[in-house]
Amino acid sequence: MIRCNRHALVLLLGAAYMSTAALAEDPTISVYKSPTCTCCGKWIAHLQQEGFEVDAIDTSNPGMAKSMAGISAEQASCHTARVGDYVIEGHVPAQDIRRLLTEHPDARGLAVPGMPLGAPGMDLPSPQHYQVLLIGKDGSTSLFAEH
Repeated sequence: MIRCNRHALVLLLGAAYMSTAALAEDPTISVYKSPTCTCCGKWIAHLQQEGFEVDAIDTSNPGMAKSMAGISAEQASCHTARVGDYVIEGHVPAQDIRRLLTEHPDARGLAVPGMPLGAPGMDLPSPQHYQVLLIGKDGSTSLFAEH
């Protein structure tokens, strides 16, 4: 009887360890960007420094990725990314992407509209306040984070 309980405990702990290890790994982020955009490259470097694996996809028509993801003109920025089931539009900080993946809301994704100074990839000495928006499945937005 002790032997069965010990075996069950070993299996349970092993499953818990494997689940934790799987959760610790971030999925690859696919970034659709113009080949000439330097701030996109800086945002990708930010993600990589934060431990994300990035697949950078150069495209002559970044608007196509936005259109396919359902990004409106008001939500748009210079690059569009995909991570898991979510779209990431613009210079969203890695910490907010991690929060999205952890909380897993029923939403389309996140957006930082425009190109606000101080957002990752737009690093300048005088950062400005900016918002990260949660894009609902219906395209509506709500505040997700402020920086």
